[in-house]
Amino acid sequence: MSLYVDSSAVVKLYVHEPDSDEAAEALRGQWVSGRHTLVEVRRALALALDGPELRLARDRFATDWELTAIVELDEDVCGTAAELAESTGVRALDALHLASAELLGRDECSFVTFDQRLAAAARSLGWTVLPE
Repeated sequence: MSLYVDSSAVVKLYVHEPDSDEAAEALRGQWVSGRHTLVEVRRALALALDGPELRLARDRFATDWELTAIVELDEDVCGTAAELAESTGVRALDALHLASAELLGRDECSFVTFDQRLAAAARSLGWTVLPE
């Protein structure tokens, strides 16, 4: 089974935060994410780190990003995201994560997030959300 990951999980790999060890455990191996995760993670790194720490984290993320299976934010994904934003009330970027994951299918992957609002929305849609 594959993993769809949002930026709240990915950032924990490069910035020491609560649950960073749990994120590292959950994200062993390859994972899938939406194209917008690139923007979210880079922004989070720039807010949390500076100098050599930022450069190192950005380089590590760039290496991992090359291995990530990317869901492109095409017309179908954006249309689904708009519907999910309306039906669940999640923020726009979270709706894009949910819509990106929908392409993979709930039976084919689990949804990894440390954002409690996004986790609740994903569970309401029938996703297995990690961590539990």
